[in-house]
Amino acid sequence: MLTDTLQILKKYNIRLNKKKGQNYLINRNIVLKILDHAELSPDDTVLEIGPGIGTLTIPMASETGKIIAVEQDQKIAAILKKRLNESGISNVEVLIADATKIKFPKFNKVVSNLPYQISSPLTFKILKHDFDFAILMYQLEFAGRMVACPGDSNYSRLSLMTHYCADVEMLFEVSREDFYPPPKISSAVIKLKPDKKVEVDEFLIKVSRALFQHKKKKTRNALIDSFHEIAELDKKTRKEIVQKLDDELLDKRVVKLDPEEVLYISGQLKVLLEI
Repeated sequence: MLTDTLQILKKYNIRLNKKKGQNYLINRNIVLKILDHAELSPDDTVLEIGPGIGTLTIPMASETGKIIAVEQDQKIAAILKKRLNESGISNVEVLIADATKIKFPKFNKVVSNLPYQISSPLTFKILKHDFDFAILMYQLEFAGRMVACPGDSNYSRLSLMTHYCADVEMLFEVSREDFYPPPKISSAVIKLKPDKKVEVDEFLIKVSRALFQHKKKKTRNALIDSFHEIAELDKKTRKEIVQKLDDELLDKRVVKLDPEEVLYISGQLKVLLEI
């Protein structure tokens, strides 16, 4: 695949921009593993963000009903369209757009090697939609934070919100040598299956942001110190409100709070603030 990729880049005079996350997968076995985990059928409509020159798109097209491929780089998108046409592929819709800004058409699966620099906003945007599951590639460190559990050193707001919204599983790691040009660090493929009973609550996002600005502190102190993320109140009023919360949770360090506990704190604060 490296030879094929280099030939395509040379043919179309493409200069890759690492800052845009333009590192192309060149290991066919990794492509096949991703497609295997995607469990595709002719009934599926797949969202692919950052398709690039079609490394995943072209083999995936023969296994699914439709692909919506969102590519921001106009030149790359034009080349992808040309390659699809040359391959006789007609079930791929290429949208030239910033995936963080557009409204996604309806889909039921996501299969993507996400642009790493916008992994977080894209993940939370995807999780606001109703779909079956997603097979997504991330930087290894980012993937590690996604699957981290309460008490783990890399447990973060990302971990909390991911576990709150979905079942998350790390499927396998991908070496940096499986890309051209090789990125600085390895990657990992994650499976996300959304909890369809859960809605992403904006107030919960505010509370989690406030807490995880001080994740090593006790919940009481973290809330008081970052209450401005939740509501603009003077320090005396902040303390009065926080002290009305559950003592056991207030004495717990933020890094040990599970999603249900943060949800409970968020609910209590809503009542106390009369939101």
